[in-house]
Amino acid sequence: MVPPKDKSNYRTETYEIPTLDCAACALKLEKLINRQPGVLSASISYATKTMKLTAEDPDSLIPELTEKCNEVESPTEIKKKVRPPKTSISPKTEDVPFYKKIFTEEGQLWIGGFFFVLGMLFHYHPVEALAMPELYGNMLFFISYLILGGPIVWTALKNVTHGEFFDETFLMTIATLGAFGIQEYPEAVGVMFFYRIGEYLQDLASDRSRSQIMAAVDLRPEVVHRITGDKMETLPAEDARVGDILLVRPGDRIPLDGLIVEGSTEIDTSAITGEPKPVTAKEGSHVDSGCVNMTGTIKIQVMKILSESMVSRILDSMENAVASKPKIDRFITRFSRIYTPAVVAAALLTAVVPPLFFGADWEKWIYTALTFLVISCPCALVISVPLAFFAGIGRASKDGILFKGGTVMEVIAKIKVAVMDKTGTITEGKFKVRSIIPYGKYKKEDILSLAASCEIYSTHPIGKSIVEAAHEEDLPLCHVENLHETAGLGVEGMVDGKSVYAGNRSLMAKAGISEQELDALHGEGTVVYMAKDGSLLGCITISDALKEDAFSSISEIKKLGVTPVMLTGDNRKSADAVAEKAGISKVYAGLLPQDKLSIMKDLRQKEGSVLFVGDGINDAPVLAGADAGAAMGSGADAAIEAADVVFLNSDVHAIPQAIKLSRKVISTAWQNVAFALFVKIAVMIMGLLGYANMWVAVFADTGVTLLCILYSVRLLRMKL
Repeated sequence: MVPPKDKSNYRTETYEIPTLDCAACALKLEKLINRQPGVLSASISYATKTMKLTAEDPDSLIPELTEKCNEVESPTEIKKKVRPPKTSISPKTEDVPFYKKIFTEEGQLWIGGFFFVLGMLFHYHPVEALAMPELYGNMLFFISYLILGGPIVWTALKNVTHGEFFDETFLMTIATLGAFGIQEYPEAVGVMFFYRIGEYLQDLASDRSRSQIMAAVDLRPEVVHRITGDKMETLPAEDARVGDILLVRPGDRIPLDGLIVEGSTEIDTSAITGEPKPVTAKEGSHVDSGCVNMTGTIKIQVMKILSESMVSRILDSMENAVASKPKIDRFITRFSRIYTPAVVAAALLTAVVPPLFFGADWEKWIYTALTFLVISCPCALVISVPLAFFAGIGRASKDGILFKGGTVMEVIAKIKVAVMDKTGTITEGKFKVRSIIPYGKYKKEDILSLAASCEIYSTHPIGKSIVEAAHEEDLPLCHVENLHETAGLGVEGMVDGKSVYAGNRSLMAKAGISEQELDALHGEGTVVYMAKDGSLLGCITISDALKEDAFSSISEIKKLGVTPVMLTGDNRKSADAVAEKAGISKVYAGLLPQDKLSIMKDLRQKEGSVLFVGDGINDAPVLAGADAGAAMGSGADAAIEAADVVFLNSDVHAIPQAIKLSRKVISTAWQNVAFALFVKIAVMIMGLLGYANMWVAVFADTGVTLLCILYSVRLLRMKL
């Protein structure tokens, strides 16, 4: 037995397939590529015309994969995904000679359509003066079919040699040639003509929808204005480097993530966060690319190049999210592989059984069977699901909500419990020292100075507020050796050979402080106790403000049938006060990170799937362990990386917004599937009853696909 390969040696790359023009073709190519040696997995998205390929050396496989794909779907081009720079200048279109235009899809439609119309005139209004007018009409139909159906028939023949008998081109070829066989010439050519028109409009709608959705989230700058000494030069945004000084005038978008080094202004962050209220920014303020500078001219120092800036992160998130297929998409993919053979089998039975066993008219039932073949293509089913997710993810990004995959939307749509961390999620996360309570003979200044010395390197909002308070009082800081921070407890170290502790009650127990001593100190809000060399020095009370939208958002979460729960490492008194203001009845306080994970698992077992929302580095394990994890954009990078969805605006309102949008996307996808199946089945029944012809069948195929595309894209403009 050959041992399995080490998957750690595999890597995933993204490639473009610009020639991809059919949802069913995407499924066919994906299946083919996954069968090739050396490929661990491949996922093709028709919505973005991209492929995610996992292999030991993906790039080396591309030539061979391209060759294999061209054998069954020509032309197929696979190339490394390189996002082109945006430009406001449209490329010049070269004059194409007329003889070349007739070979384009549009040329074939115009010329083939012209001969088809002439054929219809001769067929239904024969010119009596001409000998054999019917022959002329049939010749025009034949010429029209060669122009319109020739490429389809040729593709079908090539695919048959590779065993593709349920390919759309093969089924359409059999249907139209069958119509010729029973002398239904107008319908044979008409069906092919309107099929080609439907395909053309479908491609046009898909491309326009794709570009519309991408344009809504593609906020990359075209150029930047770099300042060097007294000179200013304009250069492509991708050429800017970290440390460059850029000039941003009022009305301009912030081109790259940076730091304001000169000037002050108001920043419109709505394009990134969905928050309409302008934000004041001054020297030293961090600004994200994609936001709009509103009032003052500023200079920013580039902190991240274009590929690493916020605008590119949003675009990457969009593309990666669409590439990961949700369960409903995988289900429809499997269903479509059964649906087409089943309809073809039904068509065969329809053509044979009534005439053979009941003496019915062969021509009538063969004609009915041919209508079945026309509607047997699963394009409407296949395209409706990924495009709904694509549009939904694009809509979410406009509100500052970044989903990292369609599977995340499926989970969030079904959640029963929304578990939220207190600090930075329900509250502002902007702590301020409210009081310093000494224990015994110690002075307030000494307690604050020592606490700030311990917290000097802390990234936690509580630690930062203590350091800021010490700076405001202009207190001297001492050097703390062997400084160590324990998640959920606090910090400890050595000063002049004596141990110092700054943290909660659990850390004080480690420091040897009794519960009775701690009970002698009382304070509103979060309490940080200070101890030195086994003696309690006192405590510092720190409080945080509830976010403005917390109460209304929690109420909205409840209306959606989701139970809000708050978890916090703070003491019970402080937690209850915040929970009461926010309208949350279930509260768990005084928790360590591992406690949060344990409680979350317990809630999942009792009530159902859980969404966890947090923003701290301590929340990363819980975010990763939840059914779906959401991180506030203002939080730590580790939390954002671990999360399945990021709320860039850091508003509590983003939670019910994400739930509603996820549910809407799922319902839209299923509505598209149900509509497509209903129309197709209805047309099949109508055909059996003699009320539907091949013209109606064309609508059931390409027309329904077009309607599903338009219905999905409306998500981009939908109001929640």
